[in-house]
Amino acid sequence: MPTDLPAIVGRNVRRLRTRRGDSLERLAKQSGVSRAMLGQIETGKSVPTIGLLWKVANALNVPFANLLHSEAPRGSVVLRRSEAKLLTSSQGQFSSRALFPFEGNHEVEFYELKIAALHRESAEAHAPGTRENLVVVKGVVELTVGAEKPQTLAEGDAVLFEADVPHVYRNLVASEAVLYLVMTYADIAS
Repeated sequence: MPTDLPAIVGRNVRRLRTRRGDSLERLAKQSGVSRAMLGQIETGKSVPTIGLLWKVANALNVPFANLLHSEAPRGSVVLRRSEAKLLTSSQGQFSSRALFPFEGNHEVEFYELKIAALHRESAEAHAPGTRENLVVVKGVVELTVGAEKPQTLAEGDAVLFEADVPHVYRNLVASEAVLYLVMTYADIAS
């Protein structure tokens, strides 16, 4: 499996953008990401943050993993922790590790999320119809979905919500929180 994440992301963004017939300028307007940054991403010269990748995926109307996949594997696939594709934001305060191979198209994705002590992470709205199913493995996390009242989730608690609105994860304790996330997409575009 290729481990050069910036190059993989760059190839996929370029492929998906050109397949739609979009220019860098048009994708920049649709995503809210500058043309210069998109150019750096496409050439593999920049390692984008999770938030930036979500903006690009939403603008391209594709699942997040479509920006990260390469050729589809055959047979059993072992995903070694030491070789994981780890995405971080907020200067490492929030991380997301894929627990599935990025290759191919996915209707469902599985992630391990880690949130630093007392950190608050905002997520933009995902593609229409996207749902998140979260379970807290360690810690206590507050989840705010759109205009809904915040929900407090302790270890072992799970929640299913529509993720096509902005949402916020907030670690309420002074130690790292660990969550597992299953992301389900309503429609797949490649």
